[in-house]
Amino acid sequence: MKSPLYYSSASVASHSFTRVILFSFFLCSFSLKTFSQDGTHHKTDSSHYQQIINAGHQIYPYNKKRIRLVTAGNIIGYSAVMVGLNSAWYSQYPRSGFHFFNDDAEWLQADKVGHAYSAYIESYGSYEMWRWTGLSRKQRIWVGGLSGVAYQSIIEVLDGFSSEYGFSMLDFSANVFGSGLFVGQEFAWDDQRIKMKFSFHKKNYGSPDLKQRANSIFGKTESERLIKDYNASTNWMSVNVKSFFPKTNLPKWFAVAFGYGAEGMFGARSNIAKDKNGNITFDRSDIKRYRQWYLAPDVDLTKIRTNKKSVRFILGFLNAFKFPTPSLEFSNGSFKGHWLYF
Repeated sequence: MKSPLYYSSASVASHSFTRVILFSFFLCSFSLKTFSQDGTHHKTDSSHYQQIINAGHQIYPYNKKRIRLVTAGNIIGYSAVMVGLNSAWYSQYPRSGFHFFNDDAEWLQADKVGHAYSAYIESYGSYEMWRWTGLSRKQRIWVGGLSGVAYQSIIEVLDGFSSEYGFSMLDFSANVFGSGLFVGQEFAWDDQRIKMKFSFHKKNYGSPDLKQRANSIFGKTESERLIKDYNASTNWMSVNVKSFFPKTNLPKWFAVAFGYGAEGMFGARSNIAKDKNGNITFDRSDIKRYRQWYLAPDVDLTKIRTNKKSVRFILGFLNAFKFPTPSLEFSNGSFKGHWLYF
């Protein structure tokens, strides 16, 4: 989605709606995977069979009923989402010929990293649903793994035909990267050794003018802030160490995470806001907008072995998020430590 989404109410809600659907989609995929009856192990793609088992994954037998169920669920579910999104937002603005919109310089690219994360998680969730159907390895990688970029790109196309937005090539590139990261790892390792994760902490903006501005563009509730506030969110790449160095004595669940975030943003390109007549309504150009880079230990919850399906479900879903750990931050040319960083 376009970066004006954080100062245009229509765009904010559109992006928020997409993020809510994303997490629901991911939750449903793990529900299908975890609470289904376990299939008998079989040696489809036998050269990769042991590699898949070693990675801790269930292998399911080919099941036409499940394929029809997942196919119908994807078509009906995503169609309903698109109809709702179009009715709620795009229909309120004039249509236009397809056009591009350059939002590369906005939000210090924190929204682009969010696009990559969204596509990655959608690909991950879709792939797990197709695994549950017993689809062959290559088919489920391509069909499931590319779902993320497909779902995200349809929204980009809708943006391209809306006079308020436009198709963003950098958004599209970020979507391709997210899905590509998932697909590439499945083909290479039958496992996700590098996982994308998300973390959030609610910010207290202090002064009344900043609180008012934050409430207007990020929302007042914590759930709204979770979806909309880039100042309070961090996207991570979590690398499972033992998967790359199997001879190490480190536990299978130990990972190292690299995070990216940004601070001081009260508008897409600057901290100045204007009304429709060009009058300045907010000016905090004195606040520096800056990037943040993080290094932190992490836990790969999918590598914690358990025979309880309910526990596997919880661990699988929670692994989409980075949980608080001691972290090292690099920003504004210096390092800063955090005992716990969300």
